[in-house]
Amino acid sequence: MLKLLIAPSLGILSVFSFAPFYLYPLPLLALAGLFHLWTQAPTARRAALDGFTFGLGFFGAGVSWVYVSLHDFGGMPLAAALAATALFCTVLALFPALTGWLQGRWRGSRVMRLLVLMPALWSLSEWLRGWVLTGFPWLSVGYSQVPVSPLAGFAPILGVYGVSLAVAVGAGALALLAQRQQRRNALAILALLAGLGLALKQVPWVQPVGTPVSVSLVQGNIAQDMKWLPEKARNTLETYARLSAASRGRLIVLPETALPMFYDDVPTAYLDQMAQLARQRGGDLVVGIPEEKDAGQYFNSAFSFGSSTSQLYRKYHLVPFGEYLPLRPIFSWVLNILHIPLSDFARGAQVQQAMAVANQHLAVDICYEDVFGEEIIRQLPRATILANLTNDAWFGHSLGPWQHLQIAQMRALETGRFMLRATNTGVTAIIDQRGQVTRLAPVFTATVLEGSAQGFAGATPYVRFGNLPLLLLLALLLAMARKFRQ
Repeated sequence: MLKLLIAPSLGILSVFSFAPFYLYPLPLLALAGLFHLWTQAPTARRAALDGFTFGLGFFGAGVSWVYVSLHDFGGMPLAAALAATALFCTVLALFPALTGWLQGRWRGSRVMRLLVLMPALWSLSEWLRGWVLTGFPWLSVGYSQVPVSPLAGFAPILGVYGVSLAVAVGAGALALLAQRQQRRNALAILALLAGLGLALKQVPWVQPVGTPVSVSLVQGNIAQDMKWLPEKARNTLETYARLSAASRGRLIVLPETALPMFYDDVPTAYLDQMAQLARQRGGDLVVGIPEEKDAGQYFNSAFSFGSSTSQLYRKYHLVPFGEYLPLRPIFSWVLNILHIPLSDFARGAQVQQAMAVANQHLAVDICYEDVFGEEIIRQLPRATILANLTNDAWFGHSLGPWQHLQIAQMRALETGRFMLRATNTGVTAIIDQRGQVTRLAPVFTATVLEGSAQGFAGATPYVRFGNLPLLLLLALLLAMARKFRQ
């Protein structure tokens, strides 16, 4: 019975590798333990069970903030929120379960399984999790390596799933240390991974362009349960006007849906005031405002005002059940349980141009969109800076906002661009092109984060090719494993 607790314990341990803990060696140790369990499993079914229980521990501890969103702010009853969160984590756990089952059906040398088959299947399962049913790539183990791990050096070439592959190969090498005759080879592989990753970190994939621009990221700290109350709207507008007026940046960025009303309902004088503020500095202001284009058609949008021509970005990748309702005839009852304002947005265009603001080209994404690296690069290499407008108040005082920050760090590293995170309650931050947080605002505080951002030109291999090189590499590894199958 105690053996059944090993896999979920390893999954829980892995969560401490992500922000805010940043203990990046942990997933190598945890996956090494899981891979060892898989090599000892007598059947593919038992390997699947170990993968499944690992996933339950991993996702149960890592995305427990889903309960906060559903119950505390979505209004879902306690029992229903617990059941929905448990079901969600159970579905996610099927991915490591499938990985365990597939590798368990393969017959071949332990070395090939640990160094080729398991790492390739693990990375492939994360990629699949990133697009099946619109995708949920949260907690891909590659994120845990940003920004300081040597393995983070693979991100500009192969993206987050490539970093996951490197982690899994390292874990396989660690597991291989259990075989005395393979220890020298295992140590050589670990040294090679670390050395290559460190060398790649030194490569100047992109070049600075122009002079740094001063930026002000406005964090309104509007409580989520107060945000959409009509009687609180005036106070929200006043808060953002006051904080923006007190800022000093040439580029001012406000969070997702900072103004809790449709664009056409925002007083014209208010928008003129904000635009004038930006023009006085020779710059621009970018703010999230929901938009009603036609009757019953809503967009989660961001607008720019100021010295440049006004521009618009509409969110493309929407959150299922939070921003749109999939399979409406089946799940329409969900809207009667969840009290989520504007929970049926329309999608923006799949490809949109970066905003030309403050002498920069700003690749805007809204909230959850920055979880999808291959979608972010659609605005590159033209974009010189990235900006994520988000409202992580839905996560409350949980790990969610910090994990989201680390995801943004990965996007900066993949693209070689500064990332500006303007959030409602935190974590508001300025991230440089190497994924390092250069400025950080205190959470749950109304404040303005002042700093500067350097624009960059050029394209990393990941910007040019997306996930294609990784998928070709995974196909090659799986073909190699099949060739040497006994």
